[in-house]
Amino acid sequence: MSPTAQNTAAHTSKNYEFGAAGSHNLAKGLEHPDKIPEFTDLLAKRKWMLQHMAGAFRVFGRKNYTEGSAGHISIKDPVVPGTFWINPLNKHFSLMKASDMVHVDMDCNVLPTGNQAAVNAAGFSIHAAIHKAKPGIAAACHTHSIYGKAYSSFGKELDMINQDACLLYNRHVVFSNFGGIALDAKEGEEIAEALGENGVAAILQNHGLLTVGQTVDEAAYLFTLMENTCHAQLLADAATASGKKKQIIHDDVAAYTLHMSGDPETIYGEFQPDLSYETAMNPDYLN
Repeated sequence: MSPTAQNTAAHTSKNYEFGAAGSHNLAKGLEHPDKIPEFTDLLAKRKWMLQHMAGAFRVFGRKNYTEGSAGHISIKDPVVPGTFWINPLNKHFSLMKASDMVHVDMDCNVLPTGNQAAVNAAGFSIHAAIHKAKPGIAAACHTHSIYGKAYSSFGKELDMINQDACLLYNRHVVFSNFGGIALDAKEGEEIAEALGENGVAAILQNHGLLTVGQTVDEAAYLFTLMENTCHAQLLADAATASGKKKQIIHDDVAAYTLHMSGDPETIYGEFQPDLSYETAMNPDYLN
């Protein structure tokens, strides 16, 4: 978002020097404790991905992102190309386990390697299109969270009004062509196209939020951040009715903040506190 003329006049450039992106930017004294692990065994990687996927559902359940049967997370299978994993229909996020996930191909054939269960038809349409169109994406998240669907009614991108919002700077879009429940594969394809080459998040107008990532942890953290950012902007916009004016972060500051803390490794690490809390409270999601 472009700064207002008033803010531009008051702003002093900080002459940023952009160093190498990575989680090292947030750690001091010792190395960052949470880096994305590397795997030589693809079956071990699949197990790890499914456990983190189930953990993401538990976090979403704790944050009350549920709405009936709506909402889904998917991960691209690292073993069998052209297939992905998605949650079963009508299971509460807070009850999800790694073994509950359903393995499907691009025709929605349920494969024997996963749970034998039906999946959400609209969820399949959206996630299949995203995984087909974006080979660099490993995971996608979409729910009907309350602040996301409230803010989506405006059909506007989020303003850069706080540091956290900067992780979405020039990387989120508005998908305005809402056509009702997304049972048609074409709408999923349009959402994937709207994300573009570098997009990590979309505001689905009159619908909700969607995020993607190179890990399910990245996609899940971006979703929680985007939901909170929608909440913050709704509060800030409401305050303007009393005459208060929002101060928009300048482009150079937003770009610097994104570069120094918005890479996939750093965002993966940002999700680990929530995930470790779920592990401490109830580790059965790992099963």
